[in-house]
Amino acid sequence: MNPKSWQKFPVLFSLYIAQSIPMSFFSTVVPVIMRQESYSLQSIGLLQLVKLPWIVKFLWAPFIDNHTRSLKDLRRWVIVSELFYAAIIIGIGYFNLQTDFKLIVMLMVVAFIASATQDIAVDIYAILMLKPSERSLGNSMQSGGSFAGSILGTGVLLIAYHYFGWNYLLILLAAFVAFAIAPMLLYRKPLASHEAITKRVTLADIYRFFAEKGKHKWVLVLIFYYSGIIGILTMLKPYLVDLGYNVKQIGFMSGIFGTSVAAISALCAGMVVKWIGRKTSMYIFLLVSFAAAILFWFISQGTPTVVSLYAAVGLLWCGYGLSTVIIYTISMDKVRKGCEGTDFTLQIVVTHLSSLIFAVVSGKLTDKIGYTNLFGIEALLSLFTLIVITYAFRQYKENENI
Repeated sequence: MNPKSWQKFPVLFSLYIAQSIPMSFFSTVVPVIMRQESYSLQSIGLLQLVKLPWIVKFLWAPFIDNHTRSLKDLRRWVIVSELFYAAIIIGIGYFNLQTDFKLIVMLMVVAFIASATQDIAVDIYAILMLKPSERSLGNSMQSGGSFAGSILGTGVLLIAYHYFGWNYLLILLAAFVAFAIAPMLLYRKPLASHEAITKRVTLADIYRFFAEKGKHKWVLVLIFYYSGIIGILTMLKPYLVDLGYNVKQIGFMSGIFGTSVAAISALCAGMVVKWIGRKTSMYIFLLVSFAAAILFWFISQGTPTVVSLYAAVGLLWCGYGLSTVIIYTISMDKVRKGCEGTDFTLQIVVTHLSSLIFAVVSGKLTDKIGYTNLFGIEALLSLFTLIVITYAFRQYKENENI
């Protein structure tokens, strides 16, 4: 690879980490702060509404596609949404959690709309910037940046809150978000895949994407690929609590150690996909998730040691980090020209919605059958997903649609 072409990867890393840190802060750290301020669990639960824009962002993705006809347009979308995002974060800092809670939640929703818009624009930017052979490495930057942002947003900022307080912390957060667009402003190389596009994207194109021949096979993969680990990820912290671990131990084991493993795995996954191909990577990465489920099933039959728990947690987050890269990479392969933002967003929303369903069901199942049986079911779901992949990829060729 030309050394100059590597410049695009730090650009993507900075843009993805910029959107991940505030999201992690608002969805993970703010509930902790609120609990310290004696907020009710109902109020804390209401905070989860801020994630709604990321679930429904496919509704305005066609609008962004239609108003993205040049590199200048893409830069404008990213810069404007990023600066607006930063401005809202600063604004939130001037309100008090105790007296202005509802207003703060409303502003957070607006901020997440800007963040979701920026994400659509950055995804288009990445798809057009990256050659097919570079997409796995580009998605390593995307996933790695997101996981790294989660570590900073949940761990570092919580510590910073105790030193700087609410107002100064959000100013610092906003400054970082604004600063993260600098690498993109400095990167001036033309987009590798950009062409003049006159197609008008409408909401009807959402239906047309799913109606294309063979797309139902890929949708099945999107629905089930994470199914063997989502339930474990959802129940991991309650499981550790029931084993007697305290909040500090759980925060380090899952939030710091686990997410760090995911970040490293995601950064390595790009090279693995480039070496062995997309189809083989899908099988191997899924086997890592299967191994994690089997390990949790095995150690949960007794009282697991600290070492075995760290091994299981590490394997679990490794599988998650690897999975995100391969799903994002193949999702980029399947976008239509002129519909990059819409098509990629649709595919990722499918994974989010299916993961949400599996997460909810896992909680209900665990109440009835216990952790060990849940972990066994997760392992079986991974095996079922192997069958789904075999069905979906029977005639698959690298960089081609199913």
